[in-house]
Amino acid sequence: MRRRTFGRTTGAGALLAATLTVFVTGCGIRTTSVPVDAGAAPSRVPCSVTDESASATTAQGMPVRVYLVCGSQLDPVDRRSPLPEEKAGGDPVRTATGLLAQLLAAPSDDEREAGFTTAVRSPLAVTGGHPGDAAGTLRLSRQPEDLAPTALSQIVCTFAASSAGAGDHTVLLGGPGSYPPKRYRCTTELRERPESTPPTAPIPTPSSN
Repeated sequence: MRRRTFGRTTGAGALLAATLTVFVTGCGIRTTSVPVDAGAAPSRVPCSVTDESASATTAQGMPVRVYLVCGSQLDPVDRRSPLPEEKAGGDPVRTATGLLAQLLAAPSDDEREAGFTTAVRSPLAVTGGHPGDAAGTLRLSRQPEDLAPTALSQIVCTFAASSAGAGDHTVLLGGPGSYPPKRYRCTTELRERPESTPPTAPIPTPSSN
């Protein structure tokens, strides 16, 4: 009696397992014990302004390049500054003032459609260095470390890529107080992660003869 009951139970269990296997297979469900990472969803933000849009907004003034935020990164955007044309090696403070005004301005309709935004907020101004500062120093009306990291990254990369920079993708920036300026560097890593703190480099000391 026990042998017949055991065999009947075993056979029923096997039949049930086979039925479930067929049902799962028939539904197209594949069992797996390993989680599948499909990766991040592809971004639909183009992060570029078409040539037609750029040519349509061409106006008087000198061409400038600023770094805006798009897709959590920094990307360059070509604009026209209302400042008059300046010869190469012009006034760095004047150049920085024009660039800062561009960063403070709201993106155009075409730029917004392309996904561009700016984290730089007013009130914010830029002046020349204090007595004793290294040549080429720019000072903001707010301490750079007090700005939002992304806003500071935009300013650093925009200034560093212009004649207001200190060369080698760097810019000398300070605040309104007595704190010494720092030489901020715009790197590929910073453009990819603008929410991080901009790296600094040593300020070169003038050589004495």
